[in-house]
Amino acid sequence: MKIFISYPPIQSEKGIAQIGQNRQFQWFSQHSVIYPIVPAYAATLLKEKGYEVFWDDAIAKKESYEKWIDRIEKEKPDLIAIETKTPVVKIHWKIINEIKEKSAKTKIVLMGDHVTELPEESMTNCKVDFVITGGDYDFSLLSLCEHISKKVKLEPGIFYRENGKIKNSGKFQMNHDLNELPMIDRELTMWQLYKENGNYKYLPGTYTMAGRDCWWGKCKFCSWPSLFPKYRTRKPELLFEEIKILVEEYNIKEIMDDSGTFPVGEWLKKFCDMMIESGLNKKVKISCNMRFGVLKEEDYKLMKKAGFRFLLFGLESANQQTLDRINKGIKVEDILEGCKMAKKAGLNPHLTCMIGYPWENYSMAKKTVDLAKNIFEMGYADTLQATIVMPYPNTKLFKECEKDNLLEVRAGEWEKFDMRQKIMKSPLTEEQIKELVLSLYKIAFSPKFILRQLISIRNYYDILYIVRGGKKVIKKHLIDFR
Repeated sequence: MKIFISYPPIQSEKGIAQIGQNRQFQWFSQHSVIYPIVPAYAATLLKEKGYEVFWDDAIAKKESYEKWIDRIEKEKPDLIAIETKTPVVKIHWKIINEIKEKSAKTKIVLMGDHVTELPEESMTNCKVDFVITGGDYDFSLLSLCEHISKKVKLEPGIFYRENGKIKNSGKFQMNHDLNELPMIDRELTMWQLYKENGNYKYLPGTYTMAGRDCWWGKCKFCSWPSLFPKYRTRKPELLFEEIKILVEEYNIKEIMDDSGTFPVGEWLKKFCDMMIESGLNKKVKISCNMRFGVLKEEDYKLMKKAGFRFLLFGLESANQQTLDRINKGIKVEDILEGCKMAKKAGLNPHLTCMIGYPWENYSMAKKTVDLAKNIFEMGYADTLQATIVMPYPNTKLFKECEKDNLLEVRAGEWEKFDMRQKIMKSPLTEEQIKELVLSLYKIAFSPKFILRQLISIRNYYDILYIVRGGKKVIKKHLIDFR
């Protein structure tokens, strides 16, 4: 059985579609792709079970659509698995229908957060054969292939067609043991396509994923709690062994662990101790997602000693009313204090901010910009990301918007959920929202910030990182939000 794990090329004047391993979709003017961990696990599992697997990320390969669809027609795979996102799901419907014209016997499966919420929508609007719901589409894809090839019973969470009717195998469950996953076959999944992601300071870099997904998992705007309603982790020993392999066999210099929030407590301490005792902390840098208000000063110091470099924090808003309403679970004062402690420990805090909440007026939104600027002025953060708030259909924020009539677009106009425009009613105009987003990115060009970056230069890697960061801000953010 021949299986393609595919990211079809999407030709758009908006830019390059950011689909794999992304919690929020954007179009980027500059080529940038993230190593999609769960599909990579899927490819590895399938190969181990004897299936013929082809890693078909045509976006990462910069292939034309014509070249890609010609290969599909020529190879005629038995199954194509496609991860989709809300703003491109309609495009994927058209692609699926064309695949069926070119290779009628090829079965196609969609997976991802959008189809987890609305599986029957895709089954109705295109000729897709299966929809996998839930985030464990590595385990679920293996179950589907075992069902197709060996008539094994489907695990819960898979939609299919039978006698012209849409059926499903039940509600997906989070009962898979992540410790049973094999080490990802990096060669099979062409890891080098993703080795220069913009977050890396040291190259080559790659991704890992210790947990699925966030142990908080309650933020109303986040699309992944619906994929992973139960937080699970791999043992710290397994992540340590994976990093050891990546360093020794692939010469990896930096790792981004993309767990929604990196494990803390005893798990974190045990992992850090292994990194320090082994000496791996001196050979590789680690980045991860973290939350404010959880770690103490000694935790940040331990992480720094263990080789951690870059911590991504969700600032989201400087208004306590907003933090409470989106169920962020932090206090405004936690933000500055967390950045201060992390920076004091020698780490590089990265902030994410969102503009355009329906209940925030201009002065409230400006308060978020001012807090971010203040943190940067004091030297407590190094980089940031700013976006327009997007209520994806599988989030609690979307349901709140529907209930309170806060959407400016109709449900089903999914192509508009791409951060290029505001889609929720707001006291701010679209121009004001984009102006505030741009003002956050322009922090990188303030004289004080530039001077601090120059003073921080210690080696060749620092110079390259600053140059890449400047290009990223100009080409991938200032242009995208102009």
